[in-house]
Amino acid sequence: MNEERTYFTRTARWLHWSMAAMILAMLFIGVAMVASLELRPWLLDLHRPLGLLVLLLALVRLWHRRRNPPPPLPASLPRLQARLARASHVALYALMFAMPLLGWAMSSAGGYVVNLPFGFVLPPLAPQHPALYTVLRGAHGALGYALFALVLAHVAGALYHAWVRRDGVFEAMTGKR
Repeated sequence: MNEERTYFTRTARWLHWSMAAMILAMLFIGVAMVASLELRPWLLDLHRPLGLLVLLLALVRLWHRRRNPPPPLPASLPRLQARLARASHVALYALMFAMPLLGWAMSSAGGYVVNLPFGFVLPPLAPQHPALYTVLRGAHGALGYALFALVLAHVAGALYHAWVRRDGVFEAMTGKR
């Protein structure tokens, strides 16, 4: 049987931190798109391919996680906190998939073409329909707020492990042991 690791692999850490930066950027770009009509076209051109990159990296991350399970949570962690940690990770993964897919479907329903770098164009993910666009836009926005709240909770949990519990959970993701 393999010896249990107490840290995440380099690949897992790279995926975590690069995706964290992208997701934060996506959240702030999303807010800026709503706030600025002047910058909206430019921000959309940035938001769409970045969202699809998040989707692609989420697939890679999930595949890597299945092949390289994360280190276990400390045995001293209260059961409720361990359950909340697992549930929040499931929710984060769900949103890493749902947000880009909803954005793509929303664009399709609105009749917008999703252009990618190097001339690639994504096929429509949903039929063009104004009512569907409205529903998907509302869902994309609501889940964006949920993602932001979950990211804040995740950061709070990480800081709790780093500064209060000092149990190695934070160090497992930073690579500093």
